Amino acid sequence: MGLETNIKSSIRDVPDFPKPGIMFKDITPIFENQNLCNEITDGFVSSIQGKPDAIVGIESRGFLFGFLLANKLGIPFILVRKAGKLPYKTIGYEYDLEYGSAKIEMHEGSIRKNWNVVIHDDLLATGGTASAAASLVEMQGAKVSAFTFVVGLGFLNGKDKLISHSNNIICLAQY
Repeated sequence: MGLETNIKSSIRDVPDFPKPGIMFKDITPIFENQNLCNEITDGFVSSIQGKPDAIVGIESRGFLFGFLLANKLGIPFILVRKAGKLPYKTIGYEYDLEYGSAKIEMHEGSIRKNWNVVIHDDLLATGGTASAAASLVEMQGAKVSAFTFVVGLGFLNGKDKLISHSNNIICLAQY
């Protein structure tokens, strides 16, 4: 079986979560399979063009493979968290949600000017949070060289929000 098939066979569908009418794609069963986790990390490594300077992981499931990927590449891993969760000086970016707004932050000075940065999260849905993370990277004078996701929900058109930051958008499994 191919990597996409292995990922999809491990994902659990949870109906009506977090609200009625949503079919939630639960990736947590993937973490029970060490071989699949290694395949996913290797899949990201082989998909990224060139060696980035850092991986940015988006809270919280983006930390899991993001950290593994950074570690495998021998580069820094940088956390993006919801506002108020990081202990040191931060820079933040507020963005609109379907109903309201949200703010994410990263530690000030974690990213250097002119770095090529990969932004990682577990799932690409509407692209709002990943786009906001890209704005944080760009505010520091760095470039988004790629986005990586375990799963992409193509019907939500999240790539449309990301393309202005990078057209290198990698989803190992697509729905």
